[in-house]
Amino acid sequence: MTLGDKLFVIFLGFLALMGSVMFMAFRERRKAQDMVEGDREAERASDTRVLTVIFTAVLAGLGLTLLVAWLVFL
Repeated sequence: MTLGDKLFVIFLGFLALMGSVMFMAFRERRKAQDMVEGDREAERASDTRVLTVIFTAVLAGLGLTLLVAWLVFL
C-alpha cells in the first residue's frame, strides 16, 4: 500500500467523522423542534448528546492527525 493510499484511507476516516457529527447535530436540531417549549430536561439531554459527539470527534480527529504524522514522517 502506497503512502497516497494510506492517506486516502485517513481522508475517508476524516469524512466519516465529519459526516457523523453533522448527522447527529441535524438530527438533534430536528428533535429540538418537536420538544415541548420549556422542557429543560429534554434540552439538557439533547445538548449533552451533541457535545459528547462533538468532543469525541475532536479526540478522534487528533488521533487521525497523529496517524497521519506517523505515516508521513516515520
